[in-house]
Amino acid sequence: MTSGRPAALHIIHDEHRALAAMLNALKLLADDVRRSGRAPDFDLIRAILFYIDEFPERLHHAKESEVLFPLLRQRAPQAIADLNRIDADHARGERSIRELEHLLLGYEQLGESRRDRFLEALDRYIAFYLEHMVLEEQHLLPLAESALTRDDWQEVDRAFAENRDPLTGHIPSEEYAALFHKILRIAPAPIGLGAAR
Repeated sequence: MTSGRPAALHIIHDEHRALAAMLNALKLLADDVRRSGRAPDFDLIRAILFYIDEFPERLHHAKESEVLFPLLRQRAPQAIADLNRIDADHARGERSIRELEHLLLGYEQLGESRRDRFLEALDRYIAFYLEHMVLEEQHLLPLAESALTRDDWQEVDRAFAENRDPLTGHIPSEEYAALFHKILRIAPAPIGLGAAR
């Protein structure tokens, strides 16, 4: 913990902003499909879903559920109901991302007959995730900031410092550099550097 707010809170907010940007990109892509009637860039959507699965679902949520939230359960028992909901949301998010990947594959392979199922599931996922982040940011994180001790925050800061999400300004690991650059290169403006659709 540095002077002022714990470093982990900055990281969490940055990661939430990165995820919100990806959700917004998916919404713009879905809106374009509905408006134009054209098939989407399946490769781009697949890359964004993979990013969400790899970073927010596997890294970000794991640090919250395994490090931050157990400490908050100890220090602020009044938050247990919200924490139970958030942990259930994390499990639901993992299932939902798999469902979206499957529905996207169905849409890509079987065509228009699968389009609406994918778009409706995508709409639900985006709304669910945005609501999830609001609960964390408006209720749980402020409570954590006041309830956790300095030692608690040092533990949480160490855990979140390991996250290296390239969409929060970190240089991506070699393993993820290609994925990150692909998303930026092929996503149309204003999402990325590709030609606007």
